[in-house]
Amino acid sequence: MKNFKTYIIALFAILVTFQSCRDEYLNEPQPTTSVSPEVVFGSKEGATAFIAGIIRNSRAQYTPSNGSSSTDAGNLGSMYFARTNKGNDVVNSGSWFGSDYENNNREANYRRTAFTWNFLYFLINQTNALIEGVEESTAISAADKAPILGQAYAMRAFFYFELSLEFQNTYNFDTAAPAPPIYDKPSQLEGKPMSTQSEMYAFIISDLEKSIAIGSNSRMNKSYFNKQVAHGIAARVYQVMGNWPKAIENANAAYGGNVANVLSPEAYKGGFSDMDAGKEWMLASPQTDDQSAYYYTAPHAFFTQTEAAYNNTYINANFKNLFSATDVRNTFVTTTRTDYRKVYTTKFVFGFDSDVPLMRTTEMILIEAEGLYYSNPTASHDLLYQLQKNRDPQAVKSNNAGQALLDEIMVERRKELYGELGVEWYDAKRLRKGLPRDQGGVHRLPMTANPLMPDDKRFFLKIPQSEIDANPNIPASINNNR
Repeated sequence: MKNFKTYIIALFAILVTFQSCRDEYLNEPQPTTSVSPEVVFGSKEGATAFIAGIIRNSRAQYTPSNGSSSTDAGNLGSMYFARTNKGNDVVNSGSWFGSDYENNNREANYRRTAFTWNFLYFLINQTNALIEGVEESTAISAADKAPILGQAYAMRAFFYFELSLEFQNTYNFDTAAPAPPIYDKPSQLEGKPMSTQSEMYAFIISDLEKSIAIGSNSRMNKSYFNKQVAHGIAARVYQVMGNWPKAIENANAAYGGNVANVLSPEAYKGGFSDMDAGKEWMLASPQTDDQSAYYYTAPHAFFTQTEAAYNNTYINANFKNLFSATDVRNTFVTTTRTDYRKVYTTKFVFGFDSDVPLMRTTEMILIEAEGLYYSNPTASHDLLYQLQKNRDPQAVKSNNAGQALLDEIMVERRKELYGELGVEWYDAKRLRKGLPRDQGGVHRLPMTANPLMPDDKRFFLKIPQSEIDANPNIPASINNNR
C-alpha cells in the first residue's frame, strides 16, 4: 500500500502524538529516536496510549506524506461534511467544499479522492498495528486484552465501512463490484488487489462481531469506541445492506431501547459543540483550545456565520420550512438577503474547542424505526412519534401509512441529522435513489441543472492515480468505467 510506513516508524509516529494529547491521555513512553513494539505493547497503559494516538490522528489535521493538506480535507469531520454538501438541504457559496457541492470532486488525481483513500488507510494501518501488537503481547493479560481488542476491531470496521461508502456504489447495487483492498496486518506493505463488496462487508461484520463479543461498555470519553459504538456501527452496516432484523437488533442495543432515557432536547440549542452536553452523543471527535483542528473543524467552521469562521454554508429555504416554530431543532435565521444565502443555521457553534458529533442516539432510534417499518409498521410509527414529540411538544402524530410513512421517516432523518453524517447523500445512495436539487433560486446556480441520478457514479470516488501507479495489482484501467 502506497504511503504505508514500516511497523517501527508507524509506532514512533503514534507515540510522538501522545506527547501532545489531552491530560487524560497517557503521555508516556516518550520516544527519542525509535520505540520497539515490545515497549509499546509491554503494558496495558502502552496499548491504551496507542489507541489515544489513533484517535488523535482521526480528529486532527491530517497531513499526507507529500506534506500538503487542505482545510476541506483534514479529518473524519471533513469526510462527513463533504457528503453533506452533496445534498439538497444545504447550499455552498463556492469556497471550501464547493467542488463537493458541485458533485465533481472525484477524479483520480483530485484532492478529495487522494485524501479519503490515504487518510483511511493510514488509520487502518495503525489499527492493524494495534491489533497485532496486543494479540502477540505476552505482557498484557487476557483480561486486559479483551477490551483493548474490542475497541480496535470496532475502529477497523468503522474505517473500512467508510472506505466502502466512498469508493464503490452501494452494497446492494452489486455485491461482486470491486471494493478497496483489505489489509489486516501492519506488515503488509505489498499492494493487494481490489476486493469485492461482498468480501469487504464480510470482513467488516467479522470485526464487529468480535468487537461486540469481547468489548466493554466502559471508556475514557466519547471519542473511544466501546461496545455501544460497535453496535451503532453494526446498525449502520446492516442498514446499508438492507438486513433489517440485524439493523433493528444493533440499533436497539446501541441506544438501549428506552427513548426517553437517551434524549436531551434542551442540549440541541447549545451549538452542538460539547460531547458531554446531554445524553445523545455516542461518538465524537473532541477538540480543545490546545488540541484543535482549528479551521479544519467541520461542520462548525463552515456553518457558523461570524467573522471567526468561513461563513460559506447556508440552508435551503424549503428545508427550513419543514420545521415547526416549536421544534427545538428550528435553529434557523432568515436574513434580508433574497438569494441562496437567505437562511443559515445556528445548530453548530464554532470555536477551537468545538467537539464534532460522529454518532448520536437519535440516529439509532431512526434506524430502528426504519427497520420496523418493514415488519411492524405500527411499532415503527409509534417509535417515530416518540422522537418527534420529544423534539416538538406540539407535534401531532401523522396518519401516514405505507410509502408515506417511510417517506416521513426519511424526512425525520434529514431534520435530525443534517450537517452531521451527510444523511441525504447516505440515504439516497443506499436506497439507490437520485438526489435532485430544488428549483426556484434556493441553490447557487447552476447547481439545479445536473442532479444525481439513481446509482449515479458520482456517488463514489475513483481510485487515486497515486495508488494505481504504486500498486501493480490494481489495473491501470480500474477507473475506465467508474
